[in-house]
Amino acid sequence: MKKLLVVVDMQNDFIDGALGSPQATAIVPYVTTKVTQALDAGDEVVFTMDTHLPTYLSTQEGQHLPVLHCVKGTFGWQLYPSLQPYAKKVFEKPGFGSEELIQYIRESSFDLVEFVGLCTDICVVTNALMLKGALPELPIVVDAAGCAGVTPQSHEEALHTMKMCHIDV
Repeated sequence: MKKLLVVVDMQNDFIDGALGSPQATAIVPYVTTKVTQALDAGDEVVFTMDTHLPTYLSTQEGQHLPVLHCVKGTFGWQLYPSLQPYAKKVFEKPGFGSEELIQYIRESSFDLVEFVGLCTDICVVTNALMLKGALPELPIVVDAAGCAGVTPQSHEEALHTMKMCHIDV
């Protein structure tokens, strides 16, 4: 079985930086272990990175979330240190979802795709739903223990939404 683990936006700004949270910090060891286990099993692992320009606050997203974060080249934009050694394939994305990631998955013929990362209620749910829309017969899993949302409540709401769309949580 050809499996892919997608690690969404495990960047410094989302863990202990500008938009960090205790919940995000808490999942780092779990996600790091999950990545090493996937690689040991011969599965492929890819990463997404929220990537903004210094003009972020003038964008539509910046108007709704007026916190400068993940500016390309800054420390906050970088992947968390424990994950950096494993980031061989990275998809930078200027918004919530990555069309390049979806296209890569479409062209690679995976039998199963699993998601972990941040934030459950924004970028994880967006990428999982984009993938479900693009490849409705592809089994998709979201490991809730490897995700954290903006709040615990919005994390649970996003998990519920994905379950309703036939994504295994």
